Formats: sequence, structure tokens, C-alpha cells
Amino acid sequence: MIIDILTLFPESFSYLNESIIKRAKEKGILTINIIDIRSFSKDKHKKCDDYPFGGGAGMLMCAQPIYDAVKSVQNDSSKIVLPSPSGQIFNMNLAKKLAKEDHLIFICGHYEGIDQRIIDIFDPLEISIGDYVLTGGELASMVIIDTLIRQVDGVITKESLDEESFNNGSLEYPQYTRPQNFMGHIVPEVLVSGNHQQIFDWRKKQSLKKTKNIRPDLIKGENK
Repeated sequence: MIIDILTLFPESFSYLNESIIKRAKEKGILTINIIDIRSFSKDKHKKCDDYPFGGGAGMLMCAQPIYDAVKSVQNDSSKIVLPSPSGQIFNMNLAKKLAKEDHLIFICGHYEGIDQRIIDIFDPLEISIGDYVLTGGELASMVIIDTLIRQVDGVITKESLDEESFNNGSLEYPQYTRPQNFMGHIVPEVLVSGNHQQIFDWRKKQSLKKTKNIRPDLIKGENK
């Protein structure tokens, strides 16, 4: 998979060189390119924003630099993603769909957003990570990318994915590691019993209990 990220702030993406993402890149499963939109500006000062027509607060990212940045990497297999408060809510089902793409292009808006004509021309998939507004699309892009990469074949073992929250319609069960006794809080006895069937049953029961308490909508099938 190839992911091209178009942004005014390339330095924001150092996180994508760490942990699981770093290993996926080293294995050749994933390529991530950070592309500076500002380098495509035809303004002599490399300006990429201007006041919106009709007035209003804030500045808007101009169409030309974004358009040229997209065209510099777009091909027939490209899927363009625009993180936006106006987009469809991101969830695990959408992450799995994106993980099947060969090439993703992320456009990171900033300030008051981007010129509508970019949306009209490219028809990107607009995705929201929640009902709130961020300063720019960089953080939202990293959330989406981190989530979908975990679903790409070879990045994480199938066993690990199967046990994660949302992959089986419920939240993940509580987990513990050493020491067995921490400040009087003791690991449930079943987890150190060595009885795999009892451990499986306990985890399934705890997963269901946790989901009912915290996210009952998942059980009702509302998060699809």
C-alpha cells in the first residue's frame, strides 16, 4: 500500500515513523510519502491561503496548490481522502475498506478548510473522526491511517486483530500483566489457572459485560 499525505505541516507526521507503522514500512508492506502542499504554490511567497469570498472569519486554503499536489501523485488506482467535520463518521468497517486500497491520498485541510472546488473536482471520501473540530486535518489523518494500517495483511497477526475492540462487534476484555499483585489489586485467578477453555469463557463474558456497560449500541448493532 502507498499512502501520500498532502499537508502544509510535514513535520507533524513524525509519529508515522514509529512502532507498528515503522515495522510495516521496513517490511515493504507500506510506503508513506509526506508531500508539502506549499511547494506547489505559484505565489512568489508560497502563499497557500486567502480570505473567503463573501467574507467570514479565518482563511481558506487555495485550490491551485492542492490541485497540483494531488495531480502530482494521483493515478488510476488512487483513492482520495479528506478528513472533515462534514464527512461520514469513521469506524472499523470503513477502516477495513480503506485497508484494501492500493493507493490512498490524504488531503489535510487547515484554517477554515479548503476551497470547495477541490471537493467538486476530485470528489474525495470525506471522513470525520468525531463531532468536533480540529485545527487541521493532520491529526485526523494520522488517526485514520494508524487504524487502517492495522488491517492491512501482514502488519499485525490475525489473532491479535480478532481480539481487538470492534473487530467482533464488542469491546476487548480487560488485560493484565506482571506483577500478579499490584497494590492489593490481584489478577483474576482464572487467568493464571492454565485452563484455556475457562480463560476463553472468562474473556468472552468480560467482553460482553464491558460492552453492555460502555457501548450498548454495539450490541444493538447501531454502529454499522
